[in-house]
Amino acid sequence: MLFYFSFAYNLQRTDAIKLITLYAALFFLFYKLIQINKSNFKFLAILAFAFRAVFILAIPNLSQDFYRFIWDGRMILEGLNPYLFTPESFISKGEYPINQAQELFDGMGSLSASHFTNYPPLNQLCFVVANLFPGQSILSSVIGLRLIIIAADFGTLVFGRKLLKKLKLPEYHIFWFILNPFIIIELTGNLHFEGVMIFFLVWSFYLLQINKWKLAAIIFACSVSIKLIPLIFLPLLFSKLGWKKSFIFYTIVGLVTILLFAPFYSQQFITNYAETVGLWFQNFEFNASLYYLAREIGYVFTGYNQIAFIGTISAVLVFLFVISLSFFRKNLSVKQLITFMLFALSFYYFTATTVHPWYIATLLILSVFTNYKFPLVWSFVIILSYLAYTNTSNSENLWIIGLEYIIVYSVLLYEILRKKPLENKFS
Repeated sequence: MLFYFSFAYNLQRTDAIKLITLYAALFFLFYKLIQINKSNFKFLAILAFAFRAVFILAIPNLSQDFYRFIWDGRMILEGLNPYLFTPESFISKGEYPINQAQELFDGMGSLSASHFTNYPPLNQLCFVVANLFPGQSILSSVIGLRLIIIAADFGTLVFGRKLLKKLKLPEYHIFWFILNPFIIIELTGNLHFEGVMIFFLVWSFYLLQINKWKLAAIIFACSVSIKLIPLIFLPLLFSKLGWKKSFIFYTIVGLVTILLFAPFYSQQFITNYAETVGLWFQNFEFNASLYYLAREIGYVFTGYNQIAFIGTISAVLVFLFVISLSFFRKNLSVKQLITFMLFALSFYYFTATTVHPWYIATLLILSVFTNYKFPLVWSFVIILSYLAYTNTSNSENLWIIGLEYIIVYSVLLYEILRKKPLENKFS
């Protein structure tokens, strides 16, 4: 299996068909390993981190984002605010504010280089720490980024196991996340920081379960300060905590988040950050489902892409859906709360304009603590989205995207209608 990981990861983005074939083999091996060794927690844990070790010295082939991570970290080390400048604003004037600026600029691509950074402050701290690793090269920074993500996965393993035990669920279920080849390739391999966000999120859930909800609020804020996506869960906590505790929880999250953003604050920062976050709703599109249907309807009636309008409507629908879930049921257990979070985030991704593969990592970890396994199926079929890289224009085949979502929606409906049917399949 180590060979499969190594070979799969050394493929280029254009080798998507080979990657998908190898990924299918890895997924089958992963499933069998867990089924056979479910009682041997230590063995599975060692195996999970041995697979991650395959990537320690590897430069990612399947993502360009890490170049921007390194750029932002080096900007801060030079005393420059990464939220106030785009890489393009320097390079276009022949200015090189950081070490290896041209190489990083070329690597991140024009899309990233022309926009302001959208990575929250605690994520920026990770970028700084990674750039402190000895060597002062792109590889040394990559190693630093990777070790941070691996350490976060270890934390997720520890607190995930504790939470499963508290919820009276099988402890080995955490390996549906930790040992999943999708997670290892997308997070450890491609250096996406969803893994760090997830660590803080799972830690926060565990603290909620043992009734340390104030400390949970602080840790939850750390999760938000890695990636903003946990903000979607805040209204749902009202059903768990009630008026008084939820108000205090929200206040703590808000204050900690503001405190972490404070070193970067300026009026220009607010403008730039709001503009960059808004792009995800109104400019970018990839691997979407319901949005693509709405887009085609827009073409029929108006003759052009209505992404800005559809993106706005989708955001409103997500807000209304989450609010409705928040008042659907009171005094939720932590397991019920996580289930509601799973459906809230799923609805968001089903209506989103952009669903990159690594986004599904959050759904996958949430599903570990519930009776729903459609995110596990999605973590397998989402590899089909890489077929977009088999052509020079990186255009998507909508029939392939349709197949992906037909499978996901079918499993979801099956689970909803049959009342947790897949739980026994993966136990």
